[in-house]
Amino acid sequence: MKTRNTIQDLSVEGKTVLVRADLNVPLHEGKITDETRIQASLETLRYLLNRSATVVLCSHLGRPKGEPKPEFSLEPVANRLKELLNYPVVFAEDCIGSNVENLINPHRSKASVILLENLRFHSEEENNDPAFAKKLAKNADFYVNDAFGTAHRAHASTVGVAKLLPSAPGFLLKKEIHFLGGVLGQPERPLITILGGSKVSSKLSVLNNLLEISDKVLLGGGMIFTFLQALGHEIGKSLFEESFVRQARNILELYPDKLVLPQDVVIAKEISQSASVKIVPVEEIPNDYLGLDIGGETLQTFESHLSSARTILWNGPMGVFEIEAFAKGTRRICEVLAGLEDALTIVGGGDSVAAVNQMGFQSKMNHISTGGGASLEFLEGKELPGVKALL
Repeated sequence: MKTRNTIQDLSVEGKTVLVRADLNVPLHEGKITDETRIQASLETLRYLLNRSATVVLCSHLGRPKGEPKPEFSLEPVANRLKELLNYPVVFAEDCIGSNVENLINPHRSKASVILLENLRFHSEEENNDPAFAKKLAKNADFYVNDAFGTAHRAHASTVGVAKLLPSAPGFLLKKEIHFLGGVLGQPERPLITILGGSKVSSKLSVLNNLLEISDKVLLGGGMIFTFLQALGHEIGKSLFEESFVRQARNILELYPDKLVLPQDVVIAKEISQSASVKIVPVEEIPNDYLGLDIGGETLQTFESHLSSARTILWNGPMGVFEIEAFAKGTRRICEVLAGLEDALTIVGGGDSVAAVNQMGFQSKMNHISTGGGASLEFLEGKELPGVKALL
């Protein structure tokens, strides 16, 4: 999948560039708790600053539902960007209007960064309102989309603006298309997918697509219990989705050799650090227990498959990794992937990315996707509006 231009094709020297980044970071009492997305935007920003471009940076944060709310302000992001770039960052208290234009004008034709306030303080952003897109584009010569995390949304800042200005993907968006597109295109084989997370419903389409293209799909997380139920196993108090049992049964019949289910699970009577933990075969979960991680025998099987892989895609944790008692499966997958020298390792999905970062393995992976929902839709084979707008 090739875009019309790359950022290097745009003559940005001394020009004003509107950059759509994904700065939707988690905040707690005004403090950023995970700056992965900010870090991911730095390569594009530094490239533009090194070419004396005026960077007008825009993003959303959270779901303010079309009205200004202080808790969703991007001002903490402006302060952190200032430190990371070691460069002045001017914060605009809105994203459109004459005040924004007056703020930008003194900075034109020189390296500078102006971060606009949350785009979603205006309902027109999510409605892809043409007039709103025109106001965003008004102050810029070029548009760069570096927000893969919102590329699955047809919003004014991801689609509307791209129709009004010469446009290109930033380095992050280009990297995401390269790595995830490579999985869907012509991956080096064997291609092994590890799929986890809590619900089958949220990953059914991507599971079907990945079963088509993968050599093996290793299944973990809470979603396994819908499949175990489909096989007729007793699953105790483990969470499962009754309305998806039949579809799980169909998948098991269609891909008996490709889909690899756990052989044993870590169980407890409650989800707590102090809970008494057991490991049992998947057929022997007692009525008053629930499954919360994959077991040691399963990990050995997964490791055996992964050891011969040339391309690995991982989306979703293996258990409730936030609690140490149920984090072993997820941590072991991190360790195995980190130790594979001959395999391309790609991690996507919010929870698995959080796990890799939390456990300190991010530098050991070839690519960590910032996409979340966009990654899933891309891997389903869907066309992403924000990417399509750049084609």
